[in-house]
Amino acid sequence: MAIIDFVKYNGDPDVFAWKYPDEELSTWTQLIVNESQEAILFKEGRALDRFGPGRHVLDTKNIPLLTGLIGLPFGGNSPFTAEIYFINKTVVLDIKWGTPSPIQLQDPKYNVMIPVRAYGQFGITISDSKAFLTKLVGTVPYFDKESVVKYFKGIYLTKVKDAISSYLIKEQVPILEIGAYLEEISDCLLDKIRPEMAEYGIKIVNFNVNDVSVPEDDPSVVKLRDALAKRAEMDIIGYSYQQERSFDTLEGAAKNDYSGGGLMGAGIGLGLGAGLGVPMGQQMGGIASQIDVTTKQKECPKCHQMIRADAKFCPECGTDVQIAKQTECPNCKGAVPEGANFCPSCGEPMHKKCPNCGIKVKPNTKFCPECGTKL
Repeated sequence: MAIIDFVKYNGDPDVFAWKYPDEELSTWTQLIVNESQEAILFKEGRALDRFGPGRHVLDTKNIPLLTGLIGLPFGGNSPFTAEIYFINKTVVLDIKWGTPSPIQLQDPKYNVMIPVRAYGQFGITISDSKAFLTKLVGTVPYFDKESVVKYFKGIYLTKVKDAISSYLIKEQVPILEIGAYLEEISDCLLDKIRPEMAEYGIKIVNFNVNDVSVPEDDPSVVKLRDALAKRAEMDIIGYSYQQERSFDTLEGAAKNDYSGGGLMGAGIGLGLGAGLGVPMGQQMGGIASQIDVTTKQKECPKCHQMIRADAKFCPECGTDVQIAKQTECPNCKGAVPEGANFCPSCGEPMHKKCPNCGIKVKPNTKFCPECGTKL
């Protein structure tokens, strides 16, 4: 194989490391390194001499480590085998990243799980060529920005998830409002990822989160957006959710038969009084009291049938149940409607006749009020 006399690389700027394909060199080989590059000579898997920008002749003066390793004689065109890697030292700012699948995060304000996608770009430069080659590149012929995305995908995805979730929890930011905090999240991610990349000789120049989005058709997102839209509508109109529910409940009660009862038990009067203001609350409370009174019952004094509290006559026996005044039974001391002939509880006669004139007198009367006869 012919001995290489001239080594140079003018390649793609997106390539960070490129290995010269031939390894047959000589002590007179000229190595051209561009201003934005650095070259490293490898022998038997070991990184030996570095070469900065300029023209270099591989002689015993500028390859001392290699000379000591292979024992090259001074002078002459001595052949040897070695590997030369070119390192691109420019700053590349357009390395794109993104989450391939949504990240499930809990909204700190509404406590619902929402899928989140994030994407952006970052910029890097090679700060330590030897560490970059030995720890990351290895023996591959070239290493470009797609390789950076591939190798560090697991690192930045984990950091992105942790940074976004921790920022949301710490700052109590709703996920749907996170777009206003992208700069702060980007700075947080830069601080987290920079030490990870520095270990491999890579310096992170910036790490930007361009957008954090949620799938519009996700059920959780749809439900949350509808709820927020409803709240905004209530704020504009000027009533609360509790008031709207009170309206719905009252409307439902108006459509139903009041004999179902129990409306006061639901607290309608109190709820309306608190939610709609004192005047309207009092009015609605009065309506509820009228509805609720139909659920109360009383006993017919004649047939003892339970009837509605506001009934005037017993639906079973026709007795007038409007009790204006009551008297006490002399036998059982129970309440007896005024004018009743017998006690509804024990059957004791409530009147007696005067043996002289025959008029009815009260049981406890000692003398007849008409003729004065002693009773």
